[in-house]
Amino acid sequence: MTMVQRKNFWIAAVALLALVAVAFVLIRGLPGSRAADAKAAPLIPVTAAAVVARTMPVRLYAIGNVEPYTTVAVRARVDGQLVGVRFKEGDEVKKGAVLFEIDARPFQASLRQAEANLLRDKALLDRAVEQEKRYKDLLDKKFISEDAYAQNVTNTATANATVRADEAAADSARLQLEYCTIRAPITGYAGKIMVQEGNMVKAADSTPLVTLNQIIPVFVTFSVPEQNVSELRTYLAKGDVNVQARLPNSTVVPTGGRISFLDNSADTTTGTIKLRAEFPNADRALWPGQFANVAVTLYDQKDAVVAPSASVQSGPTGQYVYVVKPDMTVELRTIKVSRAEGDDTIVASGLAPGERVVTAGQLRLSPGTKITLGGDTGAS
Repeated sequence: MTMVQRKNFWIAAVALLALVAVAFVLIRGLPGSRAADAKAAPLIPVTAAAVVARTMPVRLYAIGNVEPYTTVAVRARVDGQLVGVRFKEGDEVKKGAVLFEIDARPFQASLRQAEANLLRDKALLDRAVEQEKRYKDLLDKKFISEDAYAQNVTNTATANATVRADEAAADSARLQLEYCTIRAPITGYAGKIMVQEGNMVKAADSTPLVTLNQIIPVFVTFSVPEQNVSELRTYLAKGDVNVQARLPNSTVVPTGGRISFLDNSADTTTGTIKLRAEFPNADRALWPGQFANVAVTLYDQKDAVVAPSASVQSGPTGQYVYVVKPDMTVELRTIKVSRAEGDDTIVASGLAPGERVVTAGQLRLSPGTKITLGGDTGAS
C-alpha cells in the first residue's frame, strides 16, 4: 500500500467514527428514547397550600404572672390559747366558715361581769329617775330649794352616763368573745397553717395564722411595650379589649378576660407599661404564681392575605416563598410579612389570594424547578 493509499484510509476511518458519534448523539436525544429519559431531570415532590383572604385578629403578646384576686393574712385579734383548727391546709374555705377557735372562757367571764355591772347601774339609774320625779314635785310645792333639785338632776345624769359606759363595756366584752372564733373573711384557698393547735396566740403577732387566696376571679399581670400603649388606650376607650391567657404547653382553650388596670407610668428600665387583666377562672385553670401566655386582641383585620407560616423562608434579601405556577414549576417570590399568628403568616405584599405556595420540600428547589405535588392541602 502506497503512502497516498494509507493516508486516504485513515481519513475514511476518522470520517466513519465521526458519523457514528453523531448518530449516537442523535439517537440519545430523540424524545421518548430510553437514553433521553434516563438523563431527564427528576420531578421534585413537594406539598403546597393555597393563599387565602380572611379576617385575622391583630394582637399584642406578652408573658404574665397569675395573681390572686384577693389575699388575706388571717391573724388573731385577741390573746389566748388556740384550741381548735377547723380546716386542712389547701382546703377551699367559704366566706364565714370557722377557721380557728381560741379558748373563750376568760372572755365569757369578762362578758358576764360587764353584764352584771350593767344590771346594777341600770337599777341605780331607775332609782335616780324616781327621785328626780319626787324632787320635782317638792320643788313645785316650794318644799326644797332649786339647788337641791339640781343636785338630783346631776345624780340622774351621772347614773345614765354610767349605764351607757356599762353598755359599751358589755359590747366590747361580747366583741372580744366573738373574736375567739376566727372565720374566713373571703372565699378562697387556704395556705400553710403557721400556728398549730395548743399554741398561744397574740393579737400583735406579725406571723399570720394562715393566708387565704381568692382565685375566682383571678388577675394576670403583664407588661407591653410603651409604644403600643397609645393604640391600646384608643381601643380601651371604645370598649372592653378582649384578653386571653393560656398556660405554657397547655391544650386547654384559652381563658377570656378583660383589662381592669393600666399603670399610670412606664418602667424606665424596661420601656414597658404594666397592665392587669381580670379572668373569671371558674374552671380554676389559672393558679397564683404561674406564668401565662397573654394575647390582647385589639381589633380584627378583614380580608387579610394569609399564607402558612411553613411556606415562609428567610434569605439574604429578606423573606420569600416558592409559588407554584400553572406549568408545575416554581417561582421564587420575595414577600413582605406583616406578622405571624399561630401557624399562619399575614402577608403585607408579594402574594395574592388563590396562589399556591410550597410548604414542604423547599430545600431541593430553585427557580424554574419542575415539581409534583405530594400533598396539596388546598388551603392554609
